[in-house]
Amino acid sequence: MRSLSPRTAAVAALTGAICAAGSLVAGTGTVLGARPARAAVSCEVGYTTNDWGTGFTAAVTITNRGPAVTGWTLTYSYTGNQRLTGGWNGRWTQSGTTVTVANESWNAALATGVSVQAGAQFSYSGSNAAPTAFALNGTPCNGGEPTTEPPTTPPPGDPAPKLKVSGNTFVNAAGAAVRLRGVNRSGGEFACVQGNGIWDGPMDAASVAAIRNWNVNAVRVPLNSDCWLGLDNVDPAYRGSAYQNAVKNYVGLLEENGITPILELHWSRGLWTGYDSHCQTAAAECQKPMPDARYAPEFWKQLATAYKGDTAVVFDLFNEPYPNNLQVMDYAQSWKCWRDGGSACTGLTYEAAGMQDLLDAVRSTGAQNVVMVAGSSYSNDLGQWLAQKPSDPTGNLAAAWHSYNFNYCKDASCWDQQIAPVAAQVPLVAGEIGENTCGHSYVDALMSWLDARGASYLGWTWNTWDCSSGPSLISSYDGTPTAYGAGLRDHLRSAP
Repeated sequence: MRSLSPRTAAVAALTGAICAAGSLVAGTGTVLGARPARAAVSCEVGYTTNDWGTGFTAAVTITNRGPAVTGWTLTYSYTGNQRLTGGWNGRWTQSGTTVTVANESWNAALATGVSVQAGAQFSYSGSNAAPTAFALNGTPCNGGEPTTEPPTTPPPGDPAPKLKVSGNTFVNAAGAAVRLRGVNRSGGEFACVQGNGIWDGPMDAASVAAIRNWNVNAVRVPLNSDCWLGLDNVDPAYRGSAYQNAVKNYVGLLEENGITPILELHWSRGLWTGYDSHCQTAAAECQKPMPDARYAPEFWKQLATAYKGDTAVVFDLFNEPYPNNLQVMDYAQSWKCWRDGGSACTGLTYEAAGMQDLLDAVRSTGAQNVVMVAGSSYSNDLGQWLAQKPSDPTGNLAAAWHSYNFNYCKDASCWDQQIAPVAAQVPLVAGEIGENTCGHSYVDALMSWLDARGASYLGWTWNTWDCSSGPSLISSYDGTPTAYGAGLRDHLRSAP
């Protein structure tokens, strides 16, 4: 999908009492101090950091252990000269050594057992001791046991598998076939460049547990090249190392829960001013027809370097190329542009990188990770994918396909003619599936067709947007589905 601006609706208000704060989790994830018996309790606060010597990112996780709460403000203090430079998933301020983070409109409500995570970046010199006390809505943390048992979720199973390609399937380290079935988690492609944080909504353990509860084993994470590369059009709080560390933390959380992370370049640079130009800026603020030659290969070199030691991570080169929709190239030429970029892309108003360029950038780092390559026409056209597919010395190449009820290839006759031949030769991942009806009849038929061919698929999207314009799978980050999302959830839960 062409990701839009954040459309998160305010979470429905819940009545309840102010909760007292609980135990502190240090940077390593261990609890500081034992909980005294029989003490009153309402919640827990966790604190983790990623420190590089002159600065750090901090994540605070609040888990409600008492009655429902509407509206929260967390305060704590440092003992050194730590200075706030920016934050996300909350409204961060600092006065002296005291730091305050208050809820956003979409994460104000905390039901019993629900967690919310907010993050921030700080600079410092000297020591960087973790805070030792927190207060929530003015009530100090006291570390007591919960008065109400929180809802439970299934414990994490095995970590995400290491993957490679064998014929037209993915296999794990033991050689067993693996199909990827899950959801997209939009936000990392737009929030940062719009100055609204790094993510759209919570990306914490509770939110991943809710995703896993749908029997999901893969999450596709759209990214932004400007934010990853730290370009100066992005707020310093949301770019470069802060952005990269946020991605790293979420990847680790997914893998710990047995979920395959799929990292993809969604928004990239390139000043396109021609036909169907819905965003006339060179910055990575919209979906461009093709990746740009200057920055997109560098994005992939850096990202592949970061994850080349972890083949549980899958790479998706570019969200939705559409050179054959530009009306400046014929069909055959548009596929050459798709593969080769550069001079093959006649009529573009910036120099494009082809899919071969991006794949070469990945493999130049030594990365053996599985790479997904999307087709043309917003990834809905795979008509020339086999004939033009990039050359990959590792053989770990998969085809990416997007399918919505409003695409041109939207029925079984087209799928049989154009998609099935690709699925017979390489792994097929329908990286985005969905419909704008707020129902699920289209995805029901599509998932059955993909199941019959052993293909993988992921629904768009795990965000609380309008299901007709998103389309959105959920109405709440606790996993409450929309009518559309219920179809995907029920299908995934029935899968072996």
